[in-house]
Order: sequence, then C-alpha cells, then structure tokens
Amino acid sequence: MKNISFLHPEFFWLFLVLPVVIAWYFWKRNKQSATLKISSVKGFKGTTSILPKLKPLLFVLRVLALSAMIVALARPQSTDVTNKTRTTSGIDIVMAIDVSGSMLAKDLKPNRMEALKRVASEFVKERPNDRIGLVVYAAESYTKTPVTSDKAVVLEALKGVKYDNVLQDGTGIGVGLATAVNRLKDSKAKSKVVILLTDGVNNAGFIDPRMASEIAKEYGIKVYTIGIGTNGMAEFPYAIAPNGQFLFRMMQVEIDEKLMKEIAATTDGKYFRATSNKSLENIYNEINKLEKTEIEEMRYFNYDEKYRPLVFLALGLLVLEILLRKTIFRSFI
Repeated sequence: MKNISFLHPEFFWLFLVLPVVIAWYFWKRNKQSATLKISSVKGFKGTTSILPKLKPLLFVLRVLALSAMIVALARPQSTDVTNKTRTTSGIDIVMAIDVSGSMLAKDLKPNRMEALKRVASEFVKERPNDRIGLVVYAAESYTKTPVTSDKAVVLEALKGVKYDNVLQDGTGIGVGLATAVNRLKDSKAKSKVVILLTDGVNNAGFIDPRMASEIAKEYGIKVYTIGIGTNGMAEFPYAIAPNGQFLFRMMQVEIDEKLMKEIAATTDGKYFRATSNKSLENIYNEINKLEKTEIEEMRYFNYDEKYRPLVFLALGLLVLEILLRKTIFRSFI
C-alpha cells in the first residue's frame, strides 16, 4: 500500500460491524439447518465427507467480499505529483572580487582568496533561479564571467580566480564597481545586485568609487560591500623569494570602511566586515536571505484510482460463494 491514500477513509469505520456479523453467524449457525430427532442412528450409514466441515468457507468468502467493498468505498488512490517552478522576480547578481596581492594574506585560512572562493561557491549553489556574473579587479578590472544562469560556468570561473600578473597590482575599487555596473545596466531583471569585496584602500584606477556608486544608483543597482580582513595585524605577502614562493610578514590591516559604507548607503545596500572564515560565511548567508527570489510553484496531481480491482474482487468472491452454495453445498442447506 505504499504511496496509497484514501479519499474517504471514514468508511473504514464499517470494519467495526464485521465482528458483530461474525458473532451473529456463530450464534445462529446451528439454527441454519433443519434438525431431526430420532431414538437411534444405528440404521444409518456413516459418511467420511469433509464437505460439512468446509461449509463455514461460504461465510468466510462473504466476509472477505464485504471487507473488499469497504476498502473500495474508502477510494484508495495513488497520487503522482509533478512540480514545476517559475521564477516570477529573478535577480541578476555580479560578484566583484578583489584579486590584488593582499588577498593572499593569511588572516583567513588558508588565505583570504581561497576562503572567499569556497564561500562564494556555496552562495552560487544556493541561488539556482538567479543569473550570476563574475568580475575581478586589482588596479584594473575585467569580466571573468558575464551574467549567466549556467551555474557550472560560474563555479568553474570561481575556481580559476587567483593572483597573477594579468592585472596590474593595486586596489581599484572604482574600476571594479564600474565594470560590475556595466554588466548589469542593461539587465531586464526586477532586481540587480553587486557584491563588491575588497581588503584594502582604493589606491589605483581612473574611476572614483563614489562616482561609480552614483551610476549604480541611477541604474537601480544595489551594492553590498564586504571588507575582508581581521582587525589589527595580519600576515601579508611583501616579496617573492628566488624559488618563486611569497614571503610574508606581519602588517597592519587597512580597509577603507568609510568608503565601503558610503557606497552601500548610496545604493540602498549594506556594508559587512569579514574578520574570519566564519564571519565571511555568515555575511554571504545574510545576503542570501536579504535577496529573495520570488518563485511560483505549480503542482500537478495525477490520481490513479485503485478501487476497481477491489470491486471486482468483492463481486468475484460473492459469485464464488453463490456458486458453491448452489452446487457443492446445496444438499447441506
């Protein structure tokens, strides 16, 4: 009876009548056959037939038929549910990630960049109904992935985010934000969001971050800003050894939180500070909750009625009982 439901389960109360019927049968069965009293049976030939012992089988068939009818009245049916979802208010999101050398600092484990990639990947997986793009920036910026609904492409692009010599080192918050805004300005989505992450102070680029935030506001783009880095000192890369490995030393963490807060406030966004792996994860979880996608779910129910076989079974049992009563057990009635 797996995956079977009953449309009218109240009919199962009729099973309470069956014990009464069975008790009535046992009380009346000795009166169902005619009796003849004689002084002696010596003149009668005995019989070894088992038919008299099988006579209660007729009642058993009738009880089984009644049971099948009760179950049939309860309308057993299996239900096949098909779900279809439709995004009614999609969100386009661009993650602008700082890939300057300071993102290799080890205050987050194993470093800021790897911690970010792991958390951002989980964020992408939890936004199946939205389109997401990826912009990377240092002193310059470029679009690593345009806004797309193909999450596999975005996740693969995130894996490839790293510090290299493709971009001039530095922190150009303005160019990073401007590139992200450029990816969203022509979007038809009802909600457009930039998640701008940096670990430093704007010291490069030819676009003023405040001007970029004003442009974002004009296009109705909300900017969530994240400053990544612990409070105080952290291990920063300061040189490259002859073997190609980075050399680290303790340095003061500098994040222009005032600028990041201004950008967020201008665009009706919010500023966050990530000082650890856990706080970074919590920030992305909060953004995930703040930016809800409206989804319309349509459920289609396909009902498969199961009562018909029970009705045929009940009729078959009743017909069998009548046939046996009119044939094999006829002389005993």
